[in-house]
Amino acid sequence: MRVVLAEDGVLLREGLAGLLGRFGFEVVDAVGSADALVASATSCAPDLVITDIRMPPDHTDDGLRAAVTLRAARPQLPVVVLSQYVQEEYASTLLDTGSGRGVGYLLKDRVVDVEDFVTALRTVAAGGTVIDPEVVRRLLNRPHDPLVRLSAREREVLGLIAEGHSNSAIASRLFVSEAAVGKHVGNILTKLDLPPAEDTNRRVLAVLTYLRSGTHA
Repeated sequence: MRVVLAEDGVLLREGLAGLLGRFGFEVVDAVGSADALVASATSCAPDLVITDIRMPPDHTDDGLRAAVTLRAARPQLPVVVLSQYVQEEYASTLLDTGSGRGVGYLLKDRVVDVEDFVTALRTVAAGGTVIDPEVVRRLLNRPHDPLVRLSAREREVLGLIAEGHSNSAIASRLFVSEAAVGKHVGNILTKLDLPPAEDTNRRVLAVLTYLRSGTHA
């Protein structure tokens, strides 16, 4: 899997590049600014982009804006952004690109388990959506939540879906049967008015619904 990595901290950038290499990723370029990221990802056409949010030239949300630019040109480009802090609006902005699939938002300080991190990268590269649990928690607890029709258990299941867990993994975490999880998922999709439709990933749409909830509150 070919990866373009963007991180302005030299030590972290080199460390991540080495880590990715050990797990079978091919880092085709590692850059230190948002402008270099756009140029590199455009020319290299990678399978995955990993970028910090705060980067040169402005040291604000340059990395995120670069990711949005790249996704506008190539909507299916898998992108994982790394952030030092929880910024719900950043997650929502990224999820608004393309179809909402193939995106990840992870907090740097919580990426402590290497295998979990690598699994998250592979999930995103395969078209999945992975959001840090802390971001999910804050988004779910926003005021004026449009998901009031969901039960507490359904909200819990939806949160785990957003973190990228499969039905079987959710069942294991909640100590219930996979059939029970399937029923909860069905109830969630029904209550969110997400009927079956061709070429539509309803799980992603469900995640987008609550991640956007409260954005304009």
